[in-house]
Amino acid sequence: MNIYDIIFYLFAGITIISGFLVVSVKNIVHAAFYLLFTLFGIAGLYVLLGADFIAIVQIMVYVGGILILILFGVMLTNKIVDVEIKSESFQVIPAIIFIGILMGGLVFLMVTTNWENNELIIPLTTTKILGNIILTDYILIFELLGILLLIALIGAATIARKDKV
Repeated sequence: MNIYDIIFYLFAGITIISGFLVVSVKNIVHAAFYLLFTLFGIAGLYVLLGADFIAIVQIMVYVGGILILILFGVMLTNKIVDVEIKSESFQVIPAIIFIGILMGGLVFLMVTTNWENNELIIPLTTTKILGNIILTDYILIFELLGILLLIALIGAATIARKDKV
């Protein structure tokens, strides 16, 4: 077992344990903080896969944007901080069956895959490659998406205006 395997198991353990804690704790603030560790664990797994661009986007968008927004929303709302999450229709048996089928399929795929002949060529960084591809081959699509996002932003600002014209 080399250092790569140890780091992989560390990130996988952090992701699985904190993901389980997100859905099992009763306090919503604790669930949000466990979600932080889950998202960081996933970003670490992306780095190990050689997808550094996706890992940075994961951290910037999900951890830096969405999760912080959730935490501010929860912490600035006085009534929601002390709320305990109660589930009256907690269905354990269907969830256990679904997870069992899912895990069985994953174990089957892991056992039947020929791991010896799979040679992965992972570049040192993917950001430069993605940047060159986006700004050369897919520049028209990139620009059209930028215009589409600008139209959506103008539409959202128009809808959100208080004084309707």
